[in-house]
Amino acid sequence: MAQSDKASDHVRRYRASNGADGHMWDRLGAPGTYPCLLLTTTGRKSKQPRTTPLVYGRDGDNYLVIGSKGGRPTHPAWYLNLLENPGVELQVGAEIFPATARTAAGDERERLWGKMRSVYPLYDEYEARIGTAREIPLVVFERD
Repeated sequence: MAQSDKASDHVRRYRASNGADGHMWDRLGAPGTYPCLLLTTTGRKSKQPRTTPLVYGRDGDNYLVIGSKGGRPTHPAWYLNLLENPGVELQVGAEIFPATARTAAGDERERLWGKMRSVYPLYDEYEARIGTAREIPLVVFERD
């Protein structure tokens, strides 16, 4: 699936400004602004780099993102990509670095979900919308 024009524009502005334009994201329809990173995965079919802007949180030195896909019943493409190849590149503001992704589970997921809820409260709404169709993945990125 092709990335939306809005997401592509966000990536372009973020990169061109070293994160000055786009790191704090004003999401239409949601109150406030949210920290946003750029996640670059390797396409599982194309083997080409794919970059996605995502709201993130922190847990110590680790970065956290949620694969909510806005409450849709399927996982986002970026999540499927990192399941096949967990080696990624993150850009947080002006800093670009390699990281390794893993999916949090059990008690760790519950603890980190609370952190992410405080960053972006709509995650609970997305989870309720999905119900038991799938568990929304919470991804932890550890810097390489």
